[in-house]
Amino acid sequence: MKNLIAVFAFLLPLTVLAQKPCEIDVNVNDSLGTYKSTKQYMIFERSFAGNSTNIYFSLINSNGVLGVETQILQRSDEFIKALCFDANTKIYLQLNNGKIVTLLNANQESCGTLLRDDQNKNNRILTGTFAFAKENFEYLKSSPVTFMRIKFAGETIDYPFKTSFVSEMDNAKYEPENYFINYLKCIEN
Repeated sequence: MKNLIAVFAFLLPLTVLAQKPCEIDVNVNDSLGTYKSTKQYMIFERSFAGNSTNIYFSLINSNGVLGVETQILQRSDEFIKALCFDANTKIYLQLNNGKIVTLLNANQESCGTLLRDDQNKNNRILTGTFAFAKENFEYLKSSPVTFMRIKFAGETIDYPFKTSFVSEMDNAKYEPENYFINYLKCIEN
């Protein structure tokens, strides 16, 4: 019995420490409704030959509708062609258990904004909101994401997810495969 209590006392702190804390960026509750959003989280980074692509997710709950705010940041010395979201744009997430979760574009058409920074680099920022159904929501809570496909207006691009990586941009460690498992709980209520 003493051994059982000792094992329980040892394992309890480990399970508490393993849970990711919720980092809420926006939490509004007023006469127009409710809106809750998590802090942006980098789920993809690619850097090659002076070109880089970073994709960030923020989970949102807008009046009970659950979704993902997606931001794609591209940087290059050269001109960056526009990637556009339209009414038919979808994000497909392939889960480790073989299921495919489809997120639907909830915004209007957007091709993002092209800006030049103080280092004379081109930056293109594209933002969109994608919603998922309740049944998809449950799959995301139980299985890691291994692959993402975004169907833009005019082309489709694949983005493999890593188990973890240290970002070149901010030297922080990210775990994109378990993003939904770790953070969906933050916007459920």
